[in-house]
Amino acid sequence: MQLYEILRRPLVTEKNTALQALGKYAFEVAGQATKFEVKQAVEKAFKVQVTAVNMVTLPGKTRRMGRRVFQTQPWKKAIVTLKPGDKIQLFENV
Repeated sequence: MQLYEILRRPLVTEKNTALQALGKYAFEVAGQATKFEVKQAVEKAFKVQVTAVNMVTLPGKTRRMGRRVFQTQPWKKAIVTLKPGDKIQLFENV
């Protein structure tokens, strides 16, 4: 897996915005990505030093559209902790 395929999108929510004060940033990542791959991708993409990566696999939700019931795809979230003093500029002013 290439490094540019690992990080899918940043997650900007109220809870994740509060975690930014602690130097933690959340991303949606590829389902097969490992902690080491996520660490390398964030360090290369944003030129920061990562101290820890926590991964969460979230199951799909059951949705309805009329009579049809279907399941959304499961996805993986990574919470990345940066070295004190490092920031990701993408999340500033959000």
